[in-house]
Amino acid sequence: MVSLSIALTKGRLEQQTTAMLAKAGYGVEKLQNKGRALVFPDTRKDIRYFLVKANDCITYVEHGVADIGIVGKDTLMEGGSDYYEMLDLGIGRCRFICASLPDHNPLTKSGHIKIGSKYPEVTRQYFLNKGKDVEIIKIDGSVELAPILGLCDGIVDIMETGTTLRENGLVVYDTVCPISARAIVNKAAFKLKRPEVMAFLKDLETVKEAENVK
Repeated sequence: MVSLSIALTKGRLEQQTTAMLAKAGYGVEKLQNKGRALVFPDTRKDIRYFLVKANDCITYVEHGVADIGIVGKDTLMEGGSDYYEMLDLGIGRCRFICASLPDHNPLTKSGHIKIGSKYPEVTRQYFLNKGKDVEIIKIDGSVELAPILGLCDGIVDIMETGTTLRENGLVVYDTVCPISARAIVNKAAFKLKRPEVMAFLKDLETVKEAENVK
C-alpha cells in the first residue's frame, strides 16, 4: 500500500504542479509522459498520483481516496469544506473579476442587477458584501457572451491575461479576489499520516520559497 495518494487537477495546473514536484526531487517522469493514463506511481517515493477535474479533487480528498489534493482556490471557494487547506503553492495565479460592457458598470447600477457566472457562491458573497440586490444567472459556457447578448448586467469570472475579455469588448470594473493553487489534506490522513503529509508539504513549500527568491 502506498504511503500517500495525491489528486492533481488536470490541465494547466497539472503541468505547473508536476514541474514543482520535479524541482522538489519527486519521480514524476510518468506524469510528464502520461499518454491517456490517469494513475501514476512516483518512481522515487512511495506515492501514487491521479488526475481529476477540479471539483472532483475536493470529493476525492473529502472521501479519503486522496490524502492530499492540489486544486485552485476558485474551486475551494465554490464548495466543500470537509478538509484542511494547508498551503498556498503560489502557482496557477489569476483573479476573480467583475466585468461588463464599456460604460455599463454593474457596480454603479441602482436597484436590481443580474450577474452571470460559473461561480454563483463567489458572486453571491461578493455582491452581498457590497449591499447589492443581485440575481445570479448560472452559466457553464462562455460567460463573456452573456452581457453582450443582454442576458445580464455583468459577469464574475476568472481572468488570467484578460485577452478573452478584450477580444469580446468587455472591461474589468473590479477585482473580487486573487486566486492561486492550494494543497488540501484529508482530515483523517492528517492525523494518521501526519509525518508523510507534512514532509510532502514542506518539500513543496521549499520549492515555492526558492522560486520567490529568484
